[in-house]
Amino acid sequence: MKAYFKPAFIAVCLFLVVAGKTFAQGLIPFEGEKTTWHGYDRYDYLMDMETLAIKPIKATPEEKTGMDDKNTPKGQVRCIIIVPKNAAPGNPCTWRGFYWDHEPQSEVELLKRGFHVVYINIDPGKEWEAWYDFFTRHGLSTKPAFSGMSRGGINEYAWATTHPDKVSCLYADNPAIRPESFARLDLLVKKDIPVLSILGTEDFLLPTNAVPIEETYLRLGGRMSMMIKEGTAHHPHSIKDATLIADFVEQNVKPTVSDPLFADTNAFMKSYYYNLDNTYKYLKIENTYATCRGPWFTPAYAVYIAKGNSKYGVKGLTIIAPNKPAPGKPWVFRADRVLPRDATVEQALLAKGYYIVIPPITAQSGPVRKQWDDFYTMLTSKGFSKKPVMEGTGANGGEAYEWAIFNPDKVSCIYVDNVAMRSLMEKKQPIDTLAPLAKAGIPTLHVSGASDPWLTTDTRVAEQKYKALGGHMTVITIPGEGHFPRVPRDPTPIVAFIVKNTKQ
Repeated sequence: MKAYFKPAFIAVCLFLVVAGKTFAQGLIPFEGEKTTWHGYDRYDYLMDMETLAIKPIKATPEEKTGMDDKNTPKGQVRCIIIVPKNAAPGNPCTWRGFYWDHEPQSEVELLKRGFHVVYINIDPGKEWEAWYDFFTRHGLSTKPAFSGMSRGGINEYAWATTHPDKVSCLYADNPAIRPESFARLDLLVKKDIPVLSILGTEDFLLPTNAVPIEETYLRLGGRMSMMIKEGTAHHPHSIKDATLIADFVEQNVKPTVSDPLFADTNAFMKSYYYNLDNTYKYLKIENTYATCRGPWFTPAYAVYIAKGNSKYGVKGLTIIAPNKPAPGKPWVFRADRVLPRDATVEQALLAKGYYIVIPPITAQSGPVRKQWDDFYTMLTSKGFSKKPVMEGTGANGGEAYEWAIFNPDKVSCIYVDNVAMRSLMEKKQPIDTLAPLAKAGIPTLHVSGASDPWLTTDTRVAEQKYKALGGHMTVITIPGEGHFPRVPRDPTPIVAFIVKNTKQ
């Protein structure tokens, strides 16, 4: 049987083929006569600041890739949209806060990757609301990325802190920020909005604006990355090779995925853990170095803190999740309640796929064994290994031992650092009750400063007793150190011990 198609139907099909990927993703074509901007289609508009009506106009040849605002009619504001050759899935877009066509290399790179570029030549207000409605009605993403240079930083922070549901990420270049926006940075952290800030060491805004933003983001547990160019002032903005900026934006317009092990993520608050060490990048074109730090330059891990109703602000169970869990979902039951930013052992274990689990102290008497038992039951019911690693530093090491003594069948190994073999959990102290661990064949590792008093009174005594009971204990001493380590631990022998004793 032959099929017959009317010419009009064929014409529609041809149009869809020609329109290609952009039309297929639900974009409504932009009105007006297009010009070009760095090789891409450009559409210009005027918005009436009273009625907020938007009408297309054509950029003049004299404007080239820029924008001449001198002849804009009073009460009107210029708006611009740049269209990629082929729109990326989801129709992502980047919104320039200010200034148009100044150091545009990151926008050009994003256009190559299928992003639209949107711009309105005014500070945030009702006009930004109308402009957002306009381009999202045409099918662009409802969570644009933002870029802002100097005053543009004021604008992007002003919009993001008042519209945290309508932004995916921020690229802030030598930014300024208003006090009212600074006071609302917690809203960005709660919405998991990452920030990349690029600055010069000689920028006058660095100590008064960018660094306080970074400190606040860190305190609140957000993702803040810094690139500070050596010997550079407020200008020039950006970096000549904008690949790094475009990579950051492209990665962070994608929605973050919650850890699948948690059935009810609403029961947890989410933040991030990452090392704060500086790394250094040579910028060949600029012939200078950049000091880099933050999660865009080092591994970052999601932190889940159980919500509680303590009137004293006591945090609940804390779970730091690896980016790729190892087979069997191994985990460290860490008695210490604070994980320093330079915790090299835990960072090495996270990189190998281990979870770090930190129980809270909610009782005035200290850790409660029954509470730890309940945490163990909850976690293993969600797929975590049934034999975690017990870990603790100083007096917390004694608490790790104490729980293991009462649960020898639920422990793979024990690692403690400068340990005090004492506990608040029980009246009998762990140094006198090691038999269950020795009987279960639990290997233990003690790391201690050679001058730490507890090496003699606790570790050496425990070593003698444990070996007499048939147990295996390894002791590593650090020459020249006392109770408090001078530098972060070399994780190599410690991680090797843990991995060896947690193999499934």
